[in-house]
Amino acid sequence: MAWNITSPVTGAAVVGLTSPTYTLAVDSAPNQWAKQHAVTALGGTQTGVDVHSVSKPFTITFFRPQTPKGLPQANPVTGVIKAIPRNVYKVVVRKGALPAANQVPQQILITCSIDVPAGVDTYEPEDLKAACSLAFGAMWQQASGITDTTVSGIA
Repeated sequence: MAWNITSPVTGAAVVGLTSPTYTLAVDSAPNQWAKQHAVTALGGTQTGVDVHSVSKPFTITFFRPQTPKGLPQANPVTGVIKAIPRNVYKVVVRKGALPAANQVPQQILITCSIDVPAGVDTYEPEDLKAACSLAFGAMWQQASGITDTTVSGIA
């Protein structure tokens, strides 16, 4: 699989964290179509942030389709492909956190799903690359604003 994350990962700029970095270790993935890493050390200033543990996980997992789908044959008369299958890729971040004092840790889940119509990867890969570039660039650029919204509830 092409997912080959290198450690440490430099975190995006977020108000309240100074130069955040995350040291990763290979972890057991949930299935054979995934790769998972656990955060084992923090860099920069991240007061109150915990590294991975059983009760408070801090992982990042990349999933690929179990069976990648190709394009079916087009109708021989119309040339139309009736139903275009889709290949779904996901990145999931899990972070354990306490909801209140004396409570059991709960998991924060951040899921990014990339839903690709079969055939786009070979017919117009540049459009797939542009979509990913915009999505991740915007999330990187807006990381602090997204974080503020998740804390305040105000967009």
